Amino acid sequence: MDPSPSLAPSDATEIRPASAHERVVFLDVLRGFALCGVFMSNVYMHFSGRYPPPKEGVAPLLPSPVDPAVHALYEFMLAGKAMTLFAFLFGLGFALQMGRAQARGAAVLPLYTRRLTVLLCLGLTHLFGLWYGDILSMYAVAGFLMLLFREFSSKRILVWSLVLILGVPLVLTMLQRFVPLLASSTETVQAVTQQERAQAEAFQKQAQAVFDHGSFLETLRTNAAVHMKRALRPVYFAFLLIPLGKFLLGLLAGRHRLLQEPGQHRPLLRKLLGWGLLVGVVGSSASLAVGALTRAGHIPRGTPWLFFMPTVSEIGVLGLAAFYMAGFALLFQRALWQKRLSVLAPAGQMALTNYLSQTVISLLLFRGYGLGLGSKLGALACLTLIFCLFWVQVGLSHLWLSRFRFGPAEWLWRSLTYGKAQPMRRPPDMTPADAAA
Repeated sequence: MDPSPSLAPSDATEIRPASAHERVVFLDVLRGFALCGVFMSNVYMHFSGRYPPPKEGVAPLLPSPVDPAVHALYEFMLAGKAMTLFAFLFGLGFALQMGRAQARGAAVLPLYTRRLTVLLCLGLTHLFGLWYGDILSMYAVAGFLMLLFREFSSKRILVWSLVLILGVPLVLTMLQRFVPLLASSTETVQAVTQQERAQAEAFQKQAQAVFDHGSFLETLRTNAAVHMKRALRPVYFAFLLIPLGKFLLGLLAGRHRLLQEPGQHRPLLRKLLGWGLLVGVVGSSASLAVGALTRAGHIPRGTPWLFFMPTVSEIGVLGLAAFYMAGFALLFQRALWQKRLSVLAPAGQMALTNYLSQTVISLLLFRGYGLGLGSKLGALACLTLIFCLFWVQVGLSHLWLSRFRFGPAEWLWRSLTYGKAQPMRRPPDMTPADAAA
């Protein structure tokens, strides 16, 4: 979500949004693609009632015999991958801003600190006012941590990113398993674990009942309770550190202009395409297969090598995310595909507005005070509905940016960041293509 253009004259060292010619259209295209995946993932795994799990005995609306296959396809191709791309682009955007500030001779730290502070406030409002699954506040905190790495060499950034992405899940899993064993017997640990799991499942069922049938205020209270339950768990820190690792990969890519000048990096992008597909398929397949066998009881849950599976899962996610990123970058070099893919650019340029509006849409569709579709839609019906709604967002983004320079949420973010209201309306001589440029 890079700054949208401002065409007002300014001094070279003035802290200001990026100008139109500085914006990289392909990044908006990739961000639009990631935004679609984020929308589908958030709805399918949270709003639709799959987390917490659907209530037993509830027959889905519009059931399909291919629902199990659609679910497996979602898990393999989309789960985690879109959010990884989103985090990667966040880090890349930081690299762009640092490069622009250095080119103007301006300091990036004061600007980025204000930018992250505003994002944190927006995220907390989104979290407690709408939905516990907010990522904006988490991205803001991780963004502050990313500032610590801005002077690191590329090699150190790569090492730290891999440590965070692949090492944190392993360490967290081992701590959850072995620290309790040091304090008590195995039997005591198992009893406590079973009791905690039962309490968690009971809480999830109660929360889902409120989400399905409660009023807005009841849902708001439960939403806050769900967030606090999540925030107090040790795994919550992994939700912060793993995205930070993906930010650093984006920072590294931005520093070497991998996506700003993809034509100059075709050999590397082709390698990422091939190796990403191979690693992604192997890692994701292994993770899904082991998970299914464990749930079926064929693999005991205490098996030591299972500690490595969260890391294997992240490897699969990284591989397929790299495959998508490289594939889009290579396709965008062809004139025909550039024209086709550019339809996503306005949605990516308005990523913050669209992300927040996706929450509102989802609440109205799936919460009890809306249409109450939570825990009712089958996999195919749910994902198809959200995919179609995303294309409605794409159309509205085109319409909005034909009249305005950036989305409403982007305008608010930038105005608060720069300390003054940004010009909103698009000048008559500014074409829609320029607005998305």
